[in-house]
Amino acid sequence: MSYKKRGGGPPAAGSAEPMRVRTPNKNEGEMFGIIIQMLGFDRVRVRCEDGNIRVGRIPGRMKKRVWMRVGDTVLLAPWDFQTDEKCDVVYRYRGNELEWLEKRGILKMF
Repeated sequence: MSYKKRGGGPPAAGSAEPMRVRTPNKNEGEMFGIIIQMLGFDRVRVRCEDGNIRVGRIPGRMKKRVWMRVGDTVLLAPWDFQTDEKCDVVYRYRGNELEWLEKRGILKMF
């Protein structure tokens, strides 16, 4: 039996590849948030950077591909109407991306 080896492992120790992390676009109103409750039916309750608690909608392109849990840091885009109540979840940050954002001073824990 022969199995194909996938080349998806971590990069070599000597390679210093620059990291690309999605940051909030303040012109479009994007901000950081933390998931505080899973509501079901592709909805989450999120504590936002501006202090509001909103109901976030997980779009279809992220439903089955990106698993979200309570405590995850996400990027949000408030709706044009009902801005204080609802938002869309745009991106979920991984652990190494959070470290990079904190080291650069972009993400301040709220």
